[in-house]
Amino acid sequence: MTSLSFEFEANPNPVDAGDRARMLENPGFGKLFTDHMAMVRWSDDKGWHDPKVIARGPLLLDPATAVLHYAQEIFEGLKAYRLDDGAMALFRPRENARRFRESAQRLAMPQLPDELFVGSIEALIAADRDWFPSLDGGSLYLRPFMFASEVFLGVKPASEYLYLVIASPAGNYFKGGAPAISIWVSDHYSRAAPGGTGAAKCGGNYAASLVAQAEAIEQGCDQVVFLDAAERRWIEELGGMNLFFVFDDGSIVTPSLGTILPGITRDSILTLAREQGIAVREAPYAIDQWEADAKSGKLVETFACGTAAVVTPVGKVKSRHGEFVIGSGGPGQVTSALKARLTAIQRGQADDPHGWVHRIA
Repeated sequence: MTSLSFEFEANPNPVDAGDRARMLENPGFGKLFTDHMAMVRWSDDKGWHDPKVIARGPLLLDPATAVLHYAQEIFEGLKAYRLDDGAMALFRPRENARRFRESAQRLAMPQLPDELFVGSIEALIAADRDWFPSLDGGSLYLRPFMFASEVFLGVKPASEYLYLVIASPAGNYFKGGAPAISIWVSDHYSRAAPGGTGAAKCGGNYAASLVAQAEAIEQGCDQVVFLDAAERRWIEELGGMNLFFVFDDGSIVTPSLGTILPGITRDSILTLAREQGIAVREAPYAIDQWEADAKSGKLVETFACGTAAVVTPVGKVKSRHGEFVIGSGGPGQVTSALKARLTAIQRGQADDPHGWVHRIA
């Protein structure tokens, strides 16, 4: 299918405008949803077909639907921003489309064309643009996802899939207004291993991280950091964000790709840092070295990054063996500067030499 024409079926019972305005005063993250959703079907005989924007609502699934048994499911996350001139914009959506295709390939699922991925998001935003929150830092979070919808029991790739996009007005990801987050080191659970699905954005990776994240909360921390599955020594990533380490000589290290998710915010930070003359290395970094460098003062900043939280300073790291503070325990100069530069580009307030901002009329 090459057409990007989405049939539109208006929600017959949209949220009242007054109620919507009150809801958008404090949307939180991931709790509110707009009136519509985009949908495209795929089957062996028809390929991609039947693109629609319809009323958001429950899905009717047979108990034998393949995803419920064999977990063929992938998703993406990106945001729509309101620019100063009132237009809406996406940030590097074709990179999300590329990663969505790569995740599909790893999970033996059909690959959605980039134009159809971007077109589905544009069609949904056109339908629900009134849901954009006006609060400072607000955005419209987009969640494209796809799952095996064939009704069958058998361990093989499904012959039918359903692709959808839903939208959620979003405020700040982290609550409480703390200057930096705290991290718990998981020394028992692993997120991924070589040859596994660590580089794919599939639900199973996140399900496997939840018990470790719950452990982090029990220990009074905001997030969990995973170590490699083989040696339990090399830092990989948080439950949903990539990590960066800033040293006293101004250089930056971030863990190499392979078993971790190739974050789009991660790639953007790498580009912006190098443009500013910062020496950046993608290389293994050990948990014991992290602690030693923080205590000696060699390591001055650590930050996490991802679509939802953008750039977030890490102030404290805790494990079964003790804890250590990074720098002053709050945001550092490099972290703050990179975040300011990135968010300014995303919101159309700075030059965009790479063409990252995708304007929507």
